[in-house]
Amino acid sequence: MSISLVGLPGSGKTTVGRQLARRLRLRFVDSDHAIEARIGCSIREFFEREGEARFRDIEEEVLDALTQDAECVLSTGGGAVLRPANRAHLHARSRVVYLKSTPEELFRRLRHDVSRPLLQVSDPLSRMRELFALRDPLYRETSHFVLETGRPSVSTLVNMIIMQLELSAAPPAAPPLN
Repeated sequence: MSISLVGLPGSGKTTVGRQLARRLRLRFVDSDHAIEARIGCSIREFFEREGEARFRDIEEEVLDALTQDAECVLSTGGGAVLRPANRAHLHARSRVVYLKSTPEELFRRLRHDVSRPLLQVSDPLSRMRELFALRDPLYRETSHFVLETGRPSVSTLVNMIIMQLELSAAPPAAPPLN
């Protein structure tokens, strides 16, 4: 079984993904780390030097390869769902969980994080709201499950994901006897 986590930057994909992989005894893969290994520099540097379009090309190639691994927990970059091919590969090749957070919640978590290129703007909260408006429908289209990340702890979110996976794998209930 392969599980992919999607959501906005700061929604907990990497943190939750690591614990989920540990609990399920699966390999954990962070697509951003795989991309950085391939390009030989940080995503921020690559973004500044080559631009977002070139980055998305590389991201698509890496995600295509990573989603062919049938036994891992995959944490994706926040913009992975922007390309139709990525959405199709993620949805068809894994169980996709959308870790949904409000823009305000994410802003509180990320306001001091300078490593995220799309948030290095004069008004990061407005930028986060724009990203949410654009990407939320794409995350929903791609995912099999949506989990609100509001207040639950990481271990609670992991338990919720495992419960959803178990429920989705259960055989359908028999129809009632008349």
